[in-house]
Amino acid sequence: MADFPVNDFLASLPWTALAVAGVLAVTFAVAVAQQRHSVMDVAWGPGFVAVAAVSWLLSAGTGDDGRRLLLVLLTGLWGLRLGTHIGWRARGGHEDPRYEAMLSDAPGSRNVYALRRVYLPQGVVMFFVSLTVQVGMFATGALGWLALLGVVLWVVGFVFETVGDWQLAQFKKDPANKGTVLNTGLWRYTRHPNYFGDAAVWTGLFLIAADSWPGVLTILSPALMVWALAGKTGKPLTEKAMSARPGYKEYVESTSGFIPWPPRRPAGGQPGGR
Repeated sequence: MADFPVNDFLASLPWTALAVAGVLAVTFAVAVAQQRHSVMDVAWGPGFVAVAAVSWLLSAGTGDDGRRLLLVLLTGLWGLRLGTHIGWRARGGHEDPRYEAMLSDAPGSRNVYALRRVYLPQGVVMFFVSLTVQVGMFATGALGWLALLGVVLWVVGFVFETVGDWQLAQFKKDPANKGTVLNTGLWRYTRHPNYFGDAAVWTGLFLIAADSWPGVLTILSPALMVWALAGKTGKPLTEKAMSARPGYKEYVESTSGFIPWPPRRPAGGQPGGR
C-alpha cells in the first residue's frame, strides 16, 4: 500500500465524479428534448469511457503505464461498442416500456422524477463499478499473470457480448421470427450471452486491477455489476418480459440461465437453446 499514490488517487475522485455528472447532464438534456429517458441506456457504456479517460489522464506519471493503457483501451472499446449498439437499436424509437412503467406514477414533473429514479441511481452505480478501473489506473506494480488472465476473460466476454448482440439483431430482422425465441448460435448455450459477456468483461477488468495492490479491494465493483446483470435488472426483467412467448418454457428447461453450457435435452427429446 505504501507504493500506491493514495493522495493522487483521492485527488482524482472529484474529477471522475464530475465526469459522471457531465455525462448524465448531457444525457438528461437529450432525453428531455426527445421526451424519452431510455437514452440513458445509450450513455451507460460511454459514461464508463469518460471515467476511464479522466483517470488515465490524472494517473500519468504515477500508475504503471502498461496497466493504464490496457484499462483505458479495454474500457473504451467495450463502452463505445455498447453505446453504439444500443443507440443504433433505439434510433427513431419511443420510450422504452421499462422506463414508461418506472415513470408512469411520477408525482409532479416527470423529468424531475426521472432525475431521482433513473439518473442519480445509475450515476452512483457507474461511479462505484468504475472504481476498479480508477484504482487500477494508479496501481504501480508491473503487469503479471493475473492481468493476463483478466485480458483473456475480457476477450471472452467481449466476443460473447458482441456476437450475441449481432445474432439477436439478425434474428429480429426477419419478420417471421416476431414473438419467437432465438435458440441458435451463442443463444443455444446461454439464455443471455450479452449479459454474460458484460459480466466477464468487468471481471476481467477487475483482475487487471487486482494484479497490483490495492486493486483487489475493489472486488465489490464487478460484484455489483454481475449481481445487477444476473439477479436484478438484467436477466430477471428480460425473462419476465419473454415468459409468455411460445417455446420459452422449453428453452428455459434446456438452456443455461447465465454461464454458457451445452444445452440439456428437455422432456420432449429435442435439444434446446435460445
